[in-house]
Amino acid sequence: MFKVQTLSSISPIIHEELDSALFTAEKESVAPDAILVRSTDMLSMELPASLLCVARAGAGYNNIPVDRCTEKGIVVFNTPGANANAVKELAVAALLLASREILAGIDWAKGLKGKGAEVPALVEKGKNQFVGPELQGKTLGVLGLGAVGGPIANVATHLHMKVLGFDPFLSVENAWGLSRAVIRAQSQDALIAQADYLTVHVPLNKETRGMIDETFLGKMKKGAVLINLSRGELVEPGAMKAALQSGQLRKYVVDFPSDELLEVPGVISIPHLGASTPESEENCAQMAAAQTRDYLLYGSIRNSVNLPQIELMAPEYHRVAVIHQNIPNMISQIAQAVSDEGVNISNMANRSRQSVAYSVLDLDSPLPGAAVRKLEGIEGVVRVRVIR
Repeated sequence: MFKVQTLSSISPIIHEELDSALFTAEKESVAPDAILVRSTDMLSMELPASLLCVARAGAGYNNIPVDRCTEKGIVVFNTPGANANAVKELAVAALLLASREILAGIDWAKGLKGKGAEVPALVEKGKNQFVGPELQGKTLGVLGLGAVGGPIANVATHLHMKVLGFDPFLSVENAWGLSRAVIRAQSQDALIAQADYLTVHVPLNKETRGMIDETFLGKMKKGAVLINLSRGELVEPGAMKAALQSGQLRKYVVDFPSDELLEVPGVISIPHLGASTPESEENCAQMAAAQTRDYLLYGSIRNSVNLPQIELMAPEYHRVAVIHQNIPNMISQIAQAVSDEGVNISNMANRSRQSVAYSVLDLDSPLPGAAVRKLEGIEGVVRVRVIR
């Protein structure tokens, strides 16, 4: 029986993926095999020795100590695309809110309360101060064409916008999903220089933190709109204030309010509503649970942020999985440790990701304890799992 700890409030839909005959899923769990989490901060959490994987029901994973997990051989999953439709719809709203002075107009209209029969005439007289341009015919730049950016690019074509996209890491799968109407920009600079509206969909990491700075904003089209539904920390607040004050940017829409930018003219702060739909929360929870199940039962890794991807079916006989450093001579040492105990390897798969590698061996007979200990003793081996 595998123990799954739910650190956050998780949709009960997880039980459709986690068979009660094989899994328990509880908030309070001693020595869990897996953790399902949403936004709960795990950065200072002591990781149990029993922990094999952490699944984030959402795309962002900056609340999880990924480096520590990698060192301990703990797989970290996220759920890219599960909330893509919710974020796509919010992006459409962001485009409209930034283009038309809808919010200011609504606030102004509330002030007409009590004017009685004068209201219609006052509306006609005052509405001109809230005029804003249409989206049709304008250029939308999409920086990052992954599980979220791609659908946003596609829907913008149906708004009759000219859509440019740039993503140096675009996967074949995501490329297949793009509309033929989306035009490929030759570089990031070329993209941001042409965009009337720029929406950014990149992960937050060491390289991207603060990437939208004075230099970045200075390359944008004067009077453009920036939409950030990814992470607030991508933007340098001081540079954003200066760009709005100078008129370099007309509006900044962000789904991550910060004290530095609240009430700054031109900033529209949305209270992190990107994935806040019941459908999105269920999709994320179900995907996280399915990935957890497949890893615990089969050793299959899908949508990991720290280990290589490898799709595996249920083992026919016996299986052992080894997480190890991606260095020379590891495969031969692993195979030798198994064959020394007289166990035949019927199939073997190996994948690597930067400094980490993952080897899965299907065996004709069970792996003796002596062989497991030999594997664990190989320099560079991080974790050994006997799956069956």
